[in-house]
Amino acid sequence: MTAIRLDSLTKRYGEYVAIDEIDLSVMEGEAFGFLGPNGAGKSTTLDILLDYARPSSGTATVLGYNAQDNPREIHDRIGVLPEGYDLYDRLTGYEHLRLPASLKGVDIDADRVLDRLGLSQADADRPVGTYSTGMRQRLALGMATVGDPDLLVLDEPTSGLDPHGISLLKRLVIEEVTRGTTVFFSSHILEHVAETCDRVGIIDDGRLKTVAAVEDHTSSLGELFDRHTSGSPSEPPGMRSGSGGA
Repeated sequence: MTAIRLDSLTKRYGEYVAIDEIDLSVMEGEAFGFLGPNGAGKSTTLDILLDYARPSSGTATVLGYNAQDNPREIHDRIGVLPEGYDLYDRLTGYEHLRLPASLKGVDIDADRVLDRLGLSQADADRPVGTYSTGMRQRLALGMATVGDPDLLVLDEPTSGLDPHGISLLKRLVIEEVTRGTTVFFSSHILEHVAETCDRVGIIDDGRLKTVAAVEDHTSSLGELFDRHTSGSPSEPPGMRSGSGGA
């Protein structure tokens, strides 16, 4: 079964082609790395998957639903860590974890979530405005896992994390995949994708250049990335309706 399927997915902004006829299938229960330099089209693709933007042509299917026709059904079954997310400085960590639980109508073991993130109960009792950047990122990641989603969409999830936080993220991804969750990991950092994902798709200049099994290219993944990317320019400002960054 496919968790994500893109068929000739294209997005244009005037004459600018942000993504160009992408075909891709991500299988249920795999960790898939969506790798490319900034401005390559990664976040535009994610925006369409989450119905923050509409494709110019082609289709995106998520968990068996058309992303544009059935966004509510999709959002009920996924967890998202967007790049450029925002938290509420005056709310505590516990209160932040209760927000997605309330929206999804589920109970949570907040202390278990905190333990996975390397956050203490004392941390969770504090306003988030007192958190470091890495703590905020880890809390946002925990919020994405509330409700045991079938699909986790992570957009530049290692941003702001120190080595300990990156290690926790990698462990969490492995745990989620082990229990059957599909993880879609979008990043421009080759190392982080290679260490957590089963397969990787390399995108540049709006085109999906190649899809490869990480285990088959562990020693040459850097060469593969260099061969298929050229350091694309950033996307034009003001073009995105969802989370920031590419």
